[in-house]
Amino acid sequence: MSGGQRRQRAVSGAPRTDAPPGAPEPTGLAARPNPARIAVYTGLAVLGAAVGVAGTLVQAALFPGGLILALVASAGLFYGGRVLTRTQLGALAPAVGWFVVVLLLGGRSEGDYVFGDEIGLALFMLGSMAVAVMCATMARLPDPANDSRPPGA
Repeated sequence: MSGGQRRQRAVSGAPRTDAPPGAPEPTGLAARPNPARIAVYTGLAVLGAAVGVAGTLVQAALFPGGLILALVASAGLFYGGRVLTRTQLGALAPAVGWFVVVLLLGGRSEGDYVFGDEIGLALFMLGSMAVAVMCATMARLPDPANDSRPPGA
């Protein structure tokens, strides 16, 4: 190229392919808080508290059947929170609400209890805590939108 002639660089609208990748978006606790997720987790904790109150009263009133109903309700809420949010925190948020209420209603230092008998108390508390731990530590749920298998296969 001589004198006044310059070679011009080709310009296109396509992105550069040789550029280094940008920093990935932070995930987990490093991610920016999402107000919608905070509202969902708070709602799940409130539902956990409501299930804890209802379960406490039902298991004490109708011992064998009420205990089973209270455990099924707790399990449904913990698993439902896990499926709804697709995170482990989805199972732990209602468990925290449940746990706080059950501990508050479980007994006082004066010896008064909301629970009917000691075996119901032990089964309700240990059973619901075991279900909460199982729901929180279960393997990652499959994504049904990306699953190419037919249902039931």
